[in-house]
Amino acid sequence: MSFLSKISIHSDERSARLAGIALMLAGVCMFASGDALGKVLVANYPVNELLLLRAAVPLAMLLTLIWRQRATLPRLERPWLQLLRAVLSTAEVAAFFIAVVYLPLADVITYYLACPIFVTALSAVFLREHVGWRRWSAVMVGFCGVLIALQPSAQTVTWPALIALGGSLSFAVLMIVTRSLRTTPDIVLAATQFAGTFSVGLVLAPFAWRLPGLADLGLFVLAGCISIMALLCTNRSLKLAPASVVVPYQYSMIVWAVMFGYTVFGDVPSTATMLGAAIIICAGLYIFIREQRLGRETAVSPPV
Repeated sequence: MSFLSKISIHSDERSARLAGIALMLAGVCMFASGDALGKVLVANYPVNELLLLRAAVPLAMLLTLIWRQRATLPRLERPWLQLLRAVLSTAEVAAFFIAVVYLPLADVITYYLACPIFVTALSAVFLREHVGWRRWSAVMVGFCGVLIALQPSAQTVTWPALIALGGSLSFAVLMIVTRSLRTTPDIVLAATQFAGTFSVGLVLAPFAWRLPGLADLGLFVLAGCISIMALLCTNRSLKLAPASVVVPYQYSMIVWAVMFGYTVFGDVPSTATMLGAAIIICAGLYIFIREQRLGRETAVSPPV
């Protein structure tokens, strides 16, 4: 291979990584925007109504792609696991928006930042992945960050805080299940997630429904559009660049959460929340850096 060809390949790889990072940052920004918009909506509308209308828009947008994949639907691998994934996805979305009714956006995001920590721990138990003592130490440090942010006491451990933490755990288990179903087409995975929240919202809607005005209906549509665009950005990011490169940029979510919380809702994050978030981020980044280093060592090791 010529020198110029090598330069071209490295340039293409670098461009792909930069594009992946840019898409991840854009996706995280859109997710944070959608979360802030959802917090605005659940202040005046039931959570089940948000679940219904927010999921209806992405399903309508994905309808054509779902139709093209219709032949694969009857042959989906492990259908009960597919159903569990949809249930977990619906539970974590519902938990998030229930929690933000009562808690500042930055607080809820802090609990969800612990998800990569939980995934590392759960992957060792359920996927039999090897987790060394360094990563276990990072998991414990991250859990300490959660405890600092939660400030467990009779006064601070409230139901909204526990719901947010439960949502984070649901999201972690969702990631584990998704790893187990990695041969399922991306469109099917996305569609089942939105179908789950849509179904729950549809069942619960008659029990609590407030007819939205035209302006608020537009906000529901906007929330749905943001959610599908954010999902497409993050999925494309993971295809352009290694996960160990782009996933750490998800921690920029806390920056947007604090900014939206302060400018839109007037929330000033507590010192404990910010300290806990910083500890969680450091522990998570260590895990990702460790994974990247181990991946490089494996790649250069000679076969035995």
